[in-house]
Amino acid sequence: MPEAIGIDHIYISVSDLARAEPFYDQVLVAALGFRKNKFPLAGDPHIQYFNRHFGFVLRPARSAAPHDSYAPGLHHFCLRVASIADVQAVAEQLRSAGIAATEARLYPEYAPDYWATFFSDPDGIRLEVTNYRQERRARHDHWPSGA
Repeated sequence: MPEAIGIDHIYISVSDLARAEPFYDQVLVAALGFRKNKFPLAGDPHIQYFNRHFGFVLRPARSAAPHDSYAPGLHHFCLRVASIADVQAVAEQLRSAGIAATEARLYPEYAPDYWATFFSDPDGIRLEVTNYRQERRARHDHWPSGA
């Protein structure tokens, strides 16, 4: 059976591309080292952020309905960094750029080594940055074949 080996890309529809772009430039380029390009698709402008692992694309929304993280659909999107120090650095970078990110802190109710910062984009899409926790590392490094 084929195994999915990663997320290739994620598309986010935004109400105002000009407003979303500087926000995502701060989050993805300045704080997390993504690269960026722009392209049209079916007449709509798109902004693609990408790193070695996956792409994150902004496209114009076709509806003015506000995002509701508790309606069916996306609740939040979590990005992983290598360490607790990285979570702390991202939170500080975002906060210094004027983004209302929470202080990076331990969330033992999620896992004993779960550090995160939380923030929302201009449309209210909830975002999180967390560390590469021991349980995730063990799952990756010791995945049983055929299970």
